[in-house]
Amino acid sequence: MAATPRGRVGASDRDPIEGIAFSSEERNELPDNASEFERCRFAGLDLKGFRFAGRTFVDSTFQQCDLSLVELNGTSFRNVRFVDCKLVGARFDHCHAFLLSFRFERCNLELASFHGLRVKGTHFMQCRLREADLSSADLSHASFGECDLGGAIFEDTTLEGADLRTAVNYSIDPGTNRLRKARFSRDGLSGLLDRTGIIVSD
Repeated sequence: MAATPRGRVGASDRDPIEGIAFSSEERNELPDNASEFERCRFAGLDLKGFRFAGRTFVDSTFQQCDLSLVELNGTSFRNVRFVDCKLVGARFDHCHAFLLSFRFERCNLELASFHGLRVKGTHFMQCRLREADLSSADLSHASFGECDLGGAIFEDTTLEGADLRTAVNYSIDPGTNRLRKARFSRDGLSGLLDRTGIIVSD
């Protein structure tokens, strides 16, 4: 179903937009007066710097979208999937915390911030999280499959039960983060010991 072009949305800003596909191929744009989207799909859109503040997205998917530096003050993401998206500098820590849940697949999350968020079980797959801020976040049972965590900030981060077996380039201090039952590969042990001065060698 095609989206209604900008400026022609018949529903009021209190009525959710449901089951709509927004795509660059159809040159659809997000309507200015819509505040809630349910079961929608956003594909191939350039939304760099877009003002998402105060909007709600439920059971929706963003695919191959540029969402760098989007404004997320008070934005609600509830069961939202990001696939092959660019999210450089996205301040997820500015989102509405209630029922916040999302997953990321093959996304660029460089310099993104999850500071202080309670997002247990979040799924990151083949994502670039270089210099992302994960400090004070609760990422218990999160999965970081094949993620690049070079320069990512782990400070007072809860990673209990998290899976980092195939993650690379991380540096995590066991003394300042909660790692009980977190899973790491043998090859990744150096990322847990580099701040202690201990040298791991074959």
